[in-house]
Amino acid sequence: MRLDAHQHFWTYDPAQHVWMTDAMDSLRRDYGPDELRPLLRAAGFEGTVAVQARQMIEETAWLLELADGNEFIRGVVGWVDLRSPQLRGQLERFARHPKLVGVRHVVHDEPDDAFMLRPEFRRGIAQLREFGLTYDLLLFAKHLPVAVRLVEEFPDQPFVLDHIAKPAIREGVVSPWREDLRRLAASPNVWCKLSGMVTEASWKQWRPGDFHRYLDIVVEAFGPERLMIGSDWPVCTLSGSYGDTLRIVVDYVRQFPAAVRDGILGGNCARFYRVAGAAEAPA
Repeated sequence: MRLDAHQHFWTYDPAQHVWMTDAMDSLRRDYGPDELRPLLRAAGFEGTVAVQARQMIEETAWLLELADGNEFIRGVVGWVDLRSPQLRGQLERFARHPKLVGVRHVVHDEPDDAFMLRPEFRRGIAQLREFGLTYDLLLFAKHLPVAVRLVEEFPDQPFVLDHIAKPAIREGVVSPWREDLRRLAASPNVWCKLSGMVTEASWKQWRPGDFHRYLDIVVEAFGPERLMIGSDWPVCTLSGSYGDTLRIVVDYVRQFPAAVRDGILGGNCARFYRVAGAAEAPA
């Protein structure tokens, strides 16, 4: 089974989607399951993990409603207020839903680069394991040293790095991203999504080979068993179509044995997020 480990839905509201700049004008509309379904089918993928795009409790509830009505949404990475004294109640409310597989905070938009090390945030992270929830690390490359400290503090908490930490692909820069990524990958409780790369390259002017150097580094750091493909749809459409975006990784992994390819294209996602009847979960 092929699974897209990272995509979004939203009903556009300019007051709530303030991260959409003028350069992202094409994103300023509604994106829902009916639009993604045929794209998914055409690419040969059977399911997705829908990830939050707004830091609101209502967003989590809405995504779970979409998952209830659309079988191909195999899991939801929602948002809860990890800093709130009421966090346990929020987790008890949502974690009983079988399709809530994890949570995320938009860390890279926080003005404090060390936001993840704040005591109230770490207290929130400490509660996730009890509810069987993973945590998505949404970072810029500059945040990787902080992420290393966080994941080392919580060795039993499963983490997954979104968008390979957004290295400077457009400029062809690899350091210090490469070295910091290796430090993060040294923690076996951290996995990585091969996603979000096309928007870090020259929009709609990239070639598949532009990403191979970065993919080689990520594979070397994490090993193929902790990697999963993701589209970041519809954000990816700023720079490439859904099919072309997925094809970057689909074509890249042809060099690997079938079992490795199957893992990166779906099996690892199923295991990490405990979706699609996966028997083995991350340690």
